[in-house]
Amino acid sequence: MSTPRRSPKRPAIRTASAPPGRPVDRPADDEIWPRVTRELADDLAVDALARDRAGKAPFDEVARLQEAGLPALLTAPGPTRRGADWRAACAVVREISAADSSVGELLAHHYALSWSSRFFGPGHDTGDTRSHGLSLDVCTAEERWLLAGGVEPPRGESGPGLTLTPADGPGDGWILDGRRSFASGVTVADRLVVAARPGGTGDLLVVLVDPAHPGVFTDAGTDRVGQRLAGAGTVTFDHVPVEPGHVLGTLPQDEHAVAPFTTLAPLALRLLLVQVGLGIAEGALAEARDISRAGQAGPAPTDRAGGPSPADVSPPAGSGDDPYLLLAYGELATAAHAAAAVVERATDALARGLLAEWSLGLEERADIAVLVAAAETVTGRAAVHITTRILELVDGTTGAEARGGGPGFDRFWRNARALTAPTQAAHRLRDIGDHYLNGTHARLTLLA
Repeated sequence: MSTPRRSPKRPAIRTASAPPGRPVDRPADDEIWPRVTRELADDLAVDALARDRAGKAPFDEVARLQEAGLPALLTAPGPTRRGADWRAACAVVREISAADSSVGELLAHHYALSWSSRFFGPGHDTGDTRSHGLSLDVCTAEERWLLAGGVEPPRGESGPGLTLTPADGPGDGWILDGRRSFASGVTVADRLVVAARPGGTGDLLVVLVDPAHPGVFTDAGTDRVGQRLAGAGTVTFDHVPVEPGHVLGTLPQDEHAVAPFTTLAPLALRLLLVQVGLGIAEGALAEARDISRAGQAGPAPTDRAGGPSPADVSPPAGSGDDPYLLLAYGELATAAHAAAAVVERATDALARGLLAEWSLGLEERADIAVLVAAAETVTGRAAVHITTRILELVDGTTGAEARGGGPGFDRFWRNARALTAPTQAAHRLRDIGDHYLNGTHARLTLLA
């Protein structure tokens, strides 16, 4: 039975609120983030297999993220705060995902949603005079929130979805009702960002909701094949009030009324999830390599009496001399390098587009969409291929069971499958081909 969920209180370490005029207590520049991320990734890798098998809600994982200060990383710079850019955020998601891709997916959704008020709020050139005092990325850093939810319309779900009706009473606002599933974070989030239609039709409004409200009910997704610790679930909203100040922005129903910068929102999420997939591939390959290296020397040779082998007896050749094994690792490493190169190019293009903000043009947006689609396709295939192949490479390897290999290695394959399954690779390739051959722009769709 679904029950209202209460968000646990977590200690403030790096992301504590700061008095006015003082920056939030965070590292002074981006140079420290690689070290912080590497330390957290090493910590997560130690018990990744045990946590995956336990399949519990990721409250402990979120506490580790908060302790490291990573949820507050992607905050726009300002006079009272220091922020890292999207390249840094992508690098963090990639490295965390190599250790634990479920935690990487949590962080990916959080980063994409933290910019909701920037993507969907009024543009600088629209003349819109609505009051949007809530800058979500700043509030997220100051209040130490972890965000979850989804703005894009869900695929394959029947029914009216989430709806908003005007509230009657002081302050007015809206009443949120409906039910929908989310891929990550809803079982542990401090705030939910969702899109709903007023009256069930028309433009979508993007709103911020407290999941601790008595009208919010969360059912955890416990039957997932992979990404078991991502906090997926289904949320029911029963007459939940939304204050006017918690309306983050609008998604026009007419795609031609959507600014190119707004349509970067689904591309940003898709690219962050590509970083998760690349992290899975790189993490699986690195762990398989360590196991193969550990088994190269083989057991120490002994004489028939069980004592040490005579000095003149040469030890057997290790697995590192196997030409077929070297060929396999060469193939997989090349696939990972190729995927990383495509992802880096897409990351640079998206970062430039985000810096352009509301001056971004249709041509630039189309180029970014093609690069993200290419990164998504190449990385998805590489992640599935690499994680499938390493199951064969570590099978029966000396030390595999002791190092969490053998049966435990399937978590990489399961996570890669779960992450890439919703992606329609054929559709992405068709869009890329249409753009390359005919110069056609992909639709300004908000579907991720």
